[in-house]
Amino acid sequence: MIRLLLIVTLLIVNIFACEGGYDSCIQKIKDSHTIQNSSLLIPVKNNKLLVYSKQTPNAKILKCDPFLSLYLVENKKGFKYPFDVNMRLQLGSAAVNNKVAIEGRVKTNQVGLNALATYSEPLTAPSLITSSCCSLEGIVTPRGIIQKEYIQRFLSSKSADYSDIGIRVKNDEGFVIVSASNPYIQNNPFKKGDCIVELNGKKIKAASLFMRKILFSKVGSKHKIKIKRGSEYMTFKVITTKRYGGGELSDTFLEQKGIYFDSKLRIIKLPKNFSNYGLILGDQLMQVNGVRVKTQDELLRYIEDFKEFSSLLFMRRNFQFFVNIK
Repeated sequence: MIRLLLIVTLLIVNIFACEGGYDSCIQKIKDSHTIQNSSLLIPVKNNKLLVYSKQTPNAKILKCDPFLSLYLVENKKGFKYPFDVNMRLQLGSAAVNNKVAIEGRVKTNQVGLNALATYSEPLTAPSLITSSCCSLEGIVTPRGIIQKEYIQRFLSSKSADYSDIGIRVKNDEGFVIVSASNPYIQNNPFKKGDCIVELNGKKIKAASLFMRKILFSKVGSKHKIKIKRGSEYMTFKVITTKRYGGGELSDTFLEQKGIYFDSKLRIIKLPKNFSNYGLILGDQLMQVNGVRVKTQDELLRYIEDFKEFSSLLFMRRNFQFFVNIK
């Protein structure tokens, strides 16, 4: 009864507290010039802009999240009515740009950096997901929706770094399953196919919540994770390390070694020490551990299948060569 009364009260507040509804949100986006070509320049408090852009902004950058292509920059002009991030209970939302507002709901939540949230209605990127009070619920990008928890963390934290325990997970018929395990983390106890049961003594039912708790934890923090492998239950104590790949960056676990790829598995970033391996920018990865790979997802799937080293076949101007990486 109390819960029902709370929902009714919130519904009444939601209906009457924000005069103009989503029409005012459209106007606010127009007035603030938030949408500029394929980028978003969202005014937030303290004369700053929250920027989503694939290009580096031409402004004083205060903070950058390369995983989600987010920037916090100075806003010398300022804006009288900046956007805030809605961390309260919200009964409705809409995808809003400078022309229309389409009401809907988040269909699937964001799972870490690689799988952004989806919406119940067709979306146009870039745009915003807002409440009827024009508070931010998410940012619409070509890859999906960056949800408000990630936006709030970026705005409020000193660093844009994320934590990692060397696994990627997915939802599978009501269970949280390990989809890939990093072979370059020493003594990594997880294996592909493990079912995550508990995190720090609390049951885990959604990959989105599990990944958010890991990513948002402090680098070097300790966690106790219970898993089910086959018919056996195991509990592991792990310490988070710094996350190197994911989101807008490549995510193949080789990023921990400093190697970054484009969508066609061509090397686009390489540390100097890898010149000893004979690798250069532009080399294209063809095989991992004897398996042909064409995408980053395929590489991530097969790279852990080795014992002492990863055998990588590269191609350079029709010349193919192997590199073994421990």
